[in-house]
Amino acid sequence: MLYIGVDLGTSACKFLLVDDQGRVCHQVTRDYPLCMPRPGWSEQDPALWWQACLDGIPALLAGFDPAQVQGIGVGGQMHGLVALDGDGAVLRPAILWNDGRTAAETDYLNTVVGRKTLSQYTGNIAFAGFTAPKLLWMQKHEPELYARIAKILLPKDYLVYKMTGAFSTDYSDASGMLLLDVEHKCWSKEMCELCGVQPEWLAGLYESWQPVGTLRPDVAAALGLPETVKVCAGAGDNAAAAVGTGTVGPGRCNISLGTSGTLFISSDTFGVDATNGLHAFAHADGGWHLMGCMLSAASCNKWWMDDILNVTDRDYPAEQAPITRETLGRNPVFFLPYLMGERSPINDTDARGVFLGMSMDTTRADMTQAVLEGVAFALRDSFEVARSLGIAIPRSNLCGGGAKSPLWGTILANVLGIPLDILVTEQGPGYGGALLAMVCCGQFADVQQAADALVRVSRTIEPDAELTARYEERYQKYKQIYPACRPLFKQLAQ
Repeated sequence: MLYIGVDLGTSACKFLLVDDQGRVCHQVTRDYPLCMPRPGWSEQDPALWWQACLDGIPALLAGFDPAQVQGIGVGGQMHGLVALDGDGAVLRPAILWNDGRTAAETDYLNTVVGRKTLSQYTGNIAFAGFTAPKLLWMQKHEPELYARIAKILLPKDYLVYKMTGAFSTDYSDASGMLLLDVEHKCWSKEMCELCGVQPEWLAGLYESWQPVGTLRPDVAAALGLPETVKVCAGAGDNAAAAVGTGTVGPGRCNISLGTSGTLFISSDTFGVDATNGLHAFAHADGGWHLMGCMLSAASCNKWWMDDILNVTDRDYPAEQAPITRETLGRNPVFFLPYLMGERSPINDTDARGVFLGMSMDTTRADMTQAVLEGVAFALRDSFEVARSLGIAIPRSNLCGGGAKSPLWGTILANVLGIPLDILVTEQGPGYGGALLAMVCCGQFADVQQAADALVRVSRTIEPDAELTARYEERYQKYKQIYPACRPLFKQLAQ
């Protein structure tokens, strides 16, 4: 039997064909552009996502028997607002997770409605990337379009809708809308009233592995698949990646170095930290998780390498080659990785990237090392919030594009002071989507059983006591930079 996992990302859609032993048989990627019509804005046409499916899935099936495909699971970028009219047509480009236009709406929710009230209703406070502030923005700035809304979907749910005709979402993805009562797994009547959201606009709620339908006949024909293929509800990208890395059940941790960076801690009970610095979301395994999310992680390195250094053929390892063990933890240059503002744990849309500590003898390698270290330090900020709650994190999985860099993995292991496990199959949300499809089709009884059977560790990056001590000293200096810069960020934003 074969299963398709879809990873609907910000810059590309990745498709995996996975057999019933968990082996990735084939993979295909379809890129698409990101639109930034104004500074801090981030949009995408959902038609690009669907076209990627129409192109990518038939290519994925080349050389394989489509009749063996049993199910499809989608993991996708979270928080994006896809607004549909009564005919199911997209009203405007989707406003994405890393869009920062909603500072005023976020401030209104956190200060006027109040953080305590929001946390009571949803388990979370407002962040600019969440869906509810986007709806308030649209209501104020695009009232004619807002009046035509018949349905609101998240990005991966739009693909599921196109495949099956079902308006669905799962609890993990819905958790990031600020419209879901996460603890009780139901839409929050109070939040919908506050945001002017009609109940009929909202999708049906499912656990991530539950089937929402089968392929529509016309879609099955276009994709080259049987109409009997089941499509499960899927999951937000971080929850799907956690499933794909075996971060299920209580007390497990996963760190993702993707476009964004996340610290993901799974739990079988619901909990909220006092500062709401970490998100309290439902998990794709049926439980919950705490998550710290930084908006720019591997994207910082891509920006530095591609846009600033103009690295030829993306030869990032050559740029990192001069960085040795002797330089780790001794770099005089610091970097704040806030290129798109920041979410966890500072929640500041005005924050920006900063290089600090340069001198006439600063080298290109120093700057490159500072970028890698800055992302690691920012992830530690969320790590420290989890520690303050008494949560022990003795080790973590590591996934995402940045995990392919041995240097970056070494830096992160020593900044955090814990071992990091690299997995045999590191395909993030797409692999998690395939595992959810397996559970949906009955191959496994639950997500835990699927992860236990199929997820294996390839190697472990162990921290080095000397490097950990060096990075401890550097981190104590790093964490003073943002508070010192914060007043200036506010001034620059005016």
